[in-house]
Amino acid sequence: MQDTTLVRGDTGAQARGARGKDADGMAVAAFLLGLVGLLVMNIVLGPTAIVLAALALWRGTARRGRALLGLALGIADLVVLAVLVTTNGAVVWGFGT
Repeated sequence: MQDTTLVRGDTGAQARGARGKDADGMAVAAFLLGLVGLLVMNIVLGPTAIVLAALALWRGTARRGRALLGLALGIADLVVLAVLVTTNGAVVWGFGT
């Protein structure tokens, strides 16, 4: 009879490692999307940043600070969108008149 506990243990560790790398990538993506969303397409990039940051935090990312920053920037995107809609009555903004 062959002992398969090491194989199962290695597979689990590899799955957790891949899952952690995915979560780290999600944290970085949330940060970048939230940052870019402050300037363009905040109606799309803001919610995407929020979802990615929440998933990264839920999966236990090692880059917790970036995930939290991505979450904050995603929320800021939606706040900017709400301010634009209430002040201008439109989703478009620009510098000057």
